[in-house]
Amino acid sequence: MVLLSMSRSTIYEQLRTGRLRSVTQGVSRLIPASALAEYIELLEKEAQEGGNDEAA
Repeated sequence: MVLLSMSRSTIYEQLRTGRLRSVTQGVSRLIPASALAEYIELLEKEAQEGGNDEAA
């Protein structure tokens, strides 16, 4: 939550929709660093695509 500056509910929503990956270990849900990097890349890609749509 701290690294992405997102609320718990927003993170759970991203997990539910499959936009953010996680793994479970026992009763803990963990988000690997690689999943964070993929999620940030997704956000950057969406921002670039959104910027192109506005210019059209």
